[in-house]
Amino acid sequence: MRKAPWLTIIGIGEDGRAGLSPAALAALDRAEFVIGGMRHLELAAPLSAQTQTWPSPFAEGYPMILARREQPTCVLATGDPFHYGVGAELAHLIPADEIVCHPQPSAFSLAAARLGWSLPDCSCVSLHGRALERIIPFLQPGARILTLSWDSSTPGKLAELLKARGMGASTVTVLEAMSGPRERIRHADANRFEIMDIDPLNTVAVEVVASRDARIVPLTPGLPDSWFENDGQLTKAEIRALTLAALAPKAGELLWDIGLGAGSVGIEWCLRHPRNRCIGIEERAERAERARRNAQELGVTALDIRIGQAPEALANLPGPDAVFIGGGASEPGVFDAAWTALKSGGRLIVNAVTLETEILLGTLYARHGGTMRRLALSRLEAVGGMHGWRAAMPVTQWVVTKP
Repeated sequence: MRKAPWLTIIGIGEDGRAGLSPAALAALDRAEFVIGGMRHLELAAPLSAQTQTWPSPFAEGYPMILARREQPTCVLATGDPFHYGVGAELAHLIPADEIVCHPQPSAFSLAAARLGWSLPDCSCVSLHGRALERIIPFLQPGARILTLSWDSSTPGKLAELLKARGMGASTVTVLEAMSGPRERIRHADANRFEIMDIDPLNTVAVEVVASRDARIVPLTPGLPDSWFENDGQLTKAEIRALTLAALAPKAGELLWDIGLGAGSVGIEWCLRHPRNRCIGIEERAERAERARRNAQELGVTALDIRIGQAPEALANLPGPDAVFIGGGASEPGVFDAAWTALKSGGRLIVNAVTLETEILLGTLYARHGGTMRRLALSRLEAVGGMHGWRAAMPVTQWVVTKP
C-alpha cells in the first residue's frame, strides 16, 4: 500500500519565503520538524515547527529525519535539492513516493540566466567539498564551465590553476548570493584576478581561452609519457592506448589496476568518463605516492590507491568490471584472485614483457581462451649525427572476457 508523502524537501533561494510557491509555504507552515542549514532556517523564518541545524558530520542528520517518519517534516536546501543537493542522498534512504520536492532554480540555472549562456552547452562542476583539481579534465579550449564554490577562496584558486595550465587569458566571473539583495557579479581575466571580499556563497563561471602551449587533457587515450612522473615503471603511451581499447571502459565501471606503478592506466581509465572508478594496488609506498601526484595533476579524483601486495591486497575489495595486471601476474594466486572477483562479462588484460610471464599467459590462454597479441614498437632516435629506429621491449598482451 502506497504511503502518503510525509517528507517535503524545499529549495530556498536568497529571497527567502518571498520566492517560495504557495505549496512550499503550506508544507513549511504545517511541518512539525524542519531541518536545514542556519542560513536556510533564517531565510525561511518565521517558523512555528521544531527546528534543527544540520549536524557535523552532515550524515548524522539523516537518523533525525528518519525518526520523524510519517510526521510532517521539511528539509530545507539551496536551490534545486536534486542538483548536487541533499535530495539525492535522502532518496537513497526514503522511497520517492514518500517525498515531495519543491525545487528552486539551481545555482547553475541562475548563473546561465545571468550570463545568457545555454545551460546544456555548459559543463557543470561542483567544487563544494571536493578537490579543486577535479575541474582539470573540463578545461578544454572554448569551454564554458559553471562551478559551485567551496568558499570565498575558490575563485582565486581557480584563477591560479588556469594561469598555471596556460589558460590565463580565460575570463573568470564570480556570481555572489544570486537572487537575493546581496547579489553581485564581477568579471576578471585569470591572469589579472584581483576580485576581493568574495561572498562565501558564490558560483564561478569560466570561459576558457587556452594558449598554444596550454596543458589540455586530450579526449583520447595514450597521454604523453612525459605527463606522468615515473621511475621507469610506466605503461608507455602507445601500449597504454591499445590497453585502454582492450579494457573497453564503459560509464560507471570499476577497474582494478594491479601493479599500479605510475598509475597511467588507472588514471586514463578514470578520464574516459566522470563516473568511472579505479582501485590501484601498489606494494611500494613511493610509487603509490607518485601515482597520487599524477592523478592530482590530471584532475582524477576517483583513483583509490591501496598499498599492499596482491593477492592479499585484493581481499574484500568491491568486484571489478575490468582488471588490468601490469605487474605481478606471475605471483602465485594473483590471477586466480582477480578472475574470481571479476564480474561476469568483465574484461581482464595482462601485459607481459618477460618470458616467464609469457609462458604463464600461454597456459591461461589454453585454459580460458581470449586473444593474444604481440605489440612491438620502435621509436626514431638520434644515432650520432644521424637517426635510427630503437626497438622497445615487445609486450605480449592477453585479453579475455569472463563468461
